[in-house]
Amino acid sequence: MSHLEIERKFLVDNVKWTRFHKPEGIQYRQGYLSIDREKVIRVRVAGEKGFITIKGRSETFVHSEYEYEIPQADATELMRVYTKNIITKTRFRIPEGNHTWEVDVFDGSNTGLIIAEIELTTPDEKFEIPGWAGSEVTSDERYYNAYLSEHPFTEWSK
Repeated sequence: MSHLEIERKFLVDNVKWTRFHKPEGIQYRQGYLSIDREKVIRVRVAGEKGFITIKGRSETFVHSEYEYEIPQADATELMRVYTKNIITKTRFRIPEGNHTWEVDVFDGSNTGLIIAEIELTTPDEKFEIPGWAGSEVTSDERYYNAYLSEHPFTEWSK
């Protein structure tokens, strides 16, 4: 089993996204137990499930990732006790061609930001970019959730 995640990120056009017919989303809450150059350790509640994830350093859009389901109560407690800044968002899973895009509509201190992610099986895999997707921000660390937890989108212009 490979623990590599190959992921590309794109901003989403808010107007086009609003007009797009989408399925019901899932509420996410997540916080960070550790953020440094070599690794990020995240705890998350997605709907009724809890997860803990360890992501390795990213040189490009490929990095190691280990994610495990944990009891939702444990995830909630870990966030309450060990994290400072909780990110909240609604995630929509959108099938497009041979892939499924995950579109995160942020709220709270990141309101106004919408990011679409696509996971690939190889770095050079071809995919179609939906009409509501805009500029690619894969290499811009400001759009990583760990960064957003410490530097909220709503404060960027300040």
